[in-house]
Amino acid sequence: PSEEISIDWNTFVFNMLTIQGTYGGEMYETWYKMTVMLQSGLDISPVITHRLNYRDFEDGFHAMQSGQSGKVILDWKS
Repeated sequence: PSEEISIDWNTFVFNMLTIQGTYGGEMYETWYKMTVMLQSGLDISPVITHRLNYRDFEDGFHAMQSGQSGKVILDWKS
């Protein structure tokens, strides 16, 4: 964040809430696990709703912002 954030800890403690985050190390572990699942035959095609040329990235952002998309793939090869 660009500015300091204050947290009402009473809200977290008395509602038994959990804060979760990630950092770079987790990111690489996630990529590794996804690679293993894909190599094992996981079919992710049902969650891909849009495949666009990278030049049409704005259309991809609009699709995501609409809430009516799954994963949007930007293709640099076509």
